Amino acid sequence: MRMKVYRFYAIFLTLIALSVLQQVQAQSVSVELGEGQIGINEQFTITVKVENERLQRYGDFPQIPGFEQAGTSSSSSTNIINGKVSSSQSVIQTYIPTREGTFRLPDFQIEVNGKAVRATGTTITVGPAQQQSRNNNNPFGSDPFEDFFGNKGQSDEFVDVDDEAFVALSNSKDTVYLGEGFTTTLAFYVAEKNQAPLQFYDLGKQLTDILKEIKPSAAWEENFNIENINGAPVKINGENFTQYKIYQATFYPFNLDKIKFPSVSLKMIKYKVAKNSSFFGRRKQESFKTFYSQPKEVVIKPLPPHPLKDEVPVGNYKLEENVSAKTLETGNSFNYTFKVTGEGNISAIDKPTVRQAESLEVYAPNVEQNISRRNNTVQGSKAFSYYVVPSEPGDYKLSDYFSMVIFNPTTEQYDTLTSDVEVHVEGKSLKNASISSQDVGNFYEELTNTDNQLRSRSQSGWLQLTANILILVMLLITIVLVFRK
Repeated sequence: MRMKVYRFYAIFLTLIALSVLQQVQAQSVSVELGEGQIGINEQFTITVKVENERLQRYGDFPQIPGFEQAGTSSSSSTNIINGKVSSSQSVIQTYIPTREGTFRLPDFQIEVNGKAVRATGTTITVGPAQQQSRNNNNPFGSDPFEDFFGNKGQSDEFVDVDDEAFVALSNSKDTVYLGEGFTTTLAFYVAEKNQAPLQFYDLGKQLTDILKEIKPSAAWEENFNIENINGAPVKINGENFTQYKIYQATFYPFNLDKIKFPSVSLKMIKYKVAKNSSFFGRRKQESFKTFYSQPKEVVIKPLPPHPLKDEVPVGNYKLEENVSAKTLETGNSFNYTFKVTGEGNISAIDKPTVRQAESLEVYAPNVEQNISRRNNTVQGSKAFSYYVVPSEPGDYKLSDYFSMVIFNPTTEQYDTLTSDVEVHVEGKSLKNASISSQDVGNFYEELTNTDNQLRSRSQSGWLQLTANILILVMLLITIVLVFRK
């Protein structure tokens, strides 16, 4: 009896699993393209079809050269065959040709329900206008579709819809200390209740011209390198907007001159909307509108008085350090890393001050730098790795040898980054090791046995004269031999 119960449950679970697997496999998403040859008065379509799944959301349809998007429509169907229920939903994007010719729709992808669906492109040929079918008995009769959709015998009329959008240049700070960073953001904002269709126009070329105007010459730039323009929700004066960041960078001023950002312009495609929209008619007409930002400026303050105010790094920094060994013998080496981390102009940080001492031989450091630009700030680290050789036994507090003075703009005070590491060195003194390694042997002994009688250098004059005469004779003999040959 128990065996039969187990067998029943096994069969039941298998049927459920097969049913679920069949439903999952039945779900599909497809992209269908319209006819590749159309007339100038006809339309091209791209259809996204979802079967056995709810069409919750979809991304932007591709732009096609020589065509204008004329709106979307949707449809759905449900079928029951032999007790099996199947359903499908479709969204259709309509394109209207603007001129005759051959146009290429490249391969593209569109996001459907959070998943990217790839589609193969095609070539579209737009020819002369095609004859529209009319009532043969009455060539001037009405088109039933025009009657049904309310576009009987009237031309499209487009109206300009008020837009609730603007372009703005903003700075994270209006006043900074010399060397302190501030972040500049150029963005386009669209209100949540905006009804005017807007689109970016030739943004790459426009941005090149804009940056020539707004980039300050007397400041170091850390560019956030925005590659994809994505909308992000923001709230301005209690109203919901979508922010599209176009450019963002953090600047670190070099001098006390006020940094001025002029008003810049951004040209956008703004569509006029059909006053009497029909199913087959054009829904919008392309036009342009130029938006202007407000000028901005940033005031630069000098650092407070300090002997090193022209040299210190400015930022919110802290010290991280590492030592390879804290106990060692004289003559052995250890590695010490002085690492400055935090928010600020990492590139401008110079190596720390190193106090020279006969008992410690410190070699030039290796430098490693890391910079991260995110969340409207520039953060990172700069590490200085030293190779150190002690020649005297004892306890060495590295704070006596390595230090760095910084200015913290948050606390508005100077601070000194000093080490907390102490190294213990054992063994015998090697202070005179370098002298003994260069010993010339019995030099001093030979020196005491050498004759110290003074001799005149003029005695060697006859020897030099004889040598010169011999050289001259050899030269004359050489010339005679050459001429005789």
